[in-house]
Amino acid sequence: MCDSLVAVAAHTADGVTLFAKNSDRKALEAQPFVQLPAAFHPPGATVRCTHVEIPQVAETYRVMGHSPWWVFGFEHGVNEHGVAIGNETVFSKEPVEETPGLIGMDLVRLGLERGRSAREALEVIATLLETHGQGGPAFAPDGSGYHNGFLLADPDEAWILQTSGRRWAARRARLDAVSNHLSLGSDWEIGSRDLDGFARTAGWWDGGARLDVAAAYRNPGVPGRISEPRLRRARELLARAGGRVELATLERVLRDHYDGGDVFHPGATPEEERFFTLCSHNDVIGPTTASLLAPLPRDRSRPWPVWISFATPCTGVFLPVYLDGLIPAELARGGPEPESDSAWWCFKRLQDAAATDPVRHTGVLREAWRDFEAKLAAERHAVESAAGAAARAGDADHAAELLAAFMARATREAMERAQALGERLAGQDLR
Repeated sequence: MCDSLVAVAAHTADGVTLFAKNSDRKALEAQPFVQLPAAFHPPGATVRCTHVEIPQVAETYRVMGHSPWWVFGFEHGVNEHGVAIGNETVFSKEPVEETPGLIGMDLVRLGLERGRSAREALEVIATLLETHGQGGPAFAPDGSGYHNGFLLADPDEAWILQTSGRRWAARRARLDAVSNHLSLGSDWEIGSRDLDGFARTAGWWDGGARLDVAAAYRNPGVPGRISEPRLRRARELLARAGGRVELATLERVLRDHYDGGDVFHPGATPEEERFFTLCSHNDVIGPTTASLLAPLPRDRSRPWPVWISFATPCTGVFLPVYLDGLIPAELARGGPEPESDSAWWCFKRLQDAAATDPVRHTGVLREAWRDFEAKLAAERHAVESAAGAAARAGDADHAAELLAAFMARATREAMERAQALGERLAGQDLR
């Protein structure tokens, strides 16, 4: 389960499109952050995805994103053209195909590798969906599959894409969010050729009006309380910004626990709306296991950071990463068993330590991270300035080295602090 948000440039404080997502998965499913270079591929080449092998394209773009350890694709990510994509599970009346196909995370990565804009990535995903279908385990290696929704953004526009089997519909978005249900109504702008006909043949739509996607396709057997309150909450928090959305606005949304703010207050039951918070801490939909905040500037001639966190964002910290530099190995490590040199497992341990007394411990952690965040912000501006100057002087290699060294320092210090904070919580030394 997941929640994604977007504010296009006209709705942000600095005129830069902002994208954000929380990825909610199995509690112990490591979700490292990986980076892949651009590449050219020979005619006839293929690419092995999570369950199926498909034809490769002639050129793939530089990408990075959070990837559950056992899958080919991304839960969310960005590419060198300033495109960001995230996916969400959605529930349709149509059964998921039994034959293995592409899963939503595969489609996120393939869309980023092959799309130079949000619209182009949408067309890539739609074509692959119609050709190969979506099927096979996606919740876990031995779990079930699901239908997918996507939020796609670039510096100029954003799109909501929602699917059922090999059918799909999409509309543009400006200041919006998506969650784990089909939410497109009759406002969709483009869709698959059989979108309307299939629904009518199945008896799901017989109105004379334009097809309402959610009314026709949404599975009524999945309780609305799981995702509808989260979608309302996300849209409400975006609206409060009054067309002046900042990165900090989206950071607060990803850490949101209703009246608790960025501090999780346990005690609600699954029958209550406040049980399903945007920063998830429950086993019904799965806890938040990775998050991403991405400014998508039109001018990418200077380094532009993407901000990532591991485990629940309320207990951790967002780290800046750059496509123009090599990310540290610790970010890309993380398998089915705990690893001491994995950033994901490091922050998962901190989350677990905080969970013993979340109201008290999360407040301690938010305060403890404050000086580190300020230090990181100051240092990154200096590094970005130096790297930008090197790039403009024609020394792209030196620029990449500066960014790589900064990411390595930030990651190393964040992991050291996370370990020390976990020990502090375990020892109840909260002075």
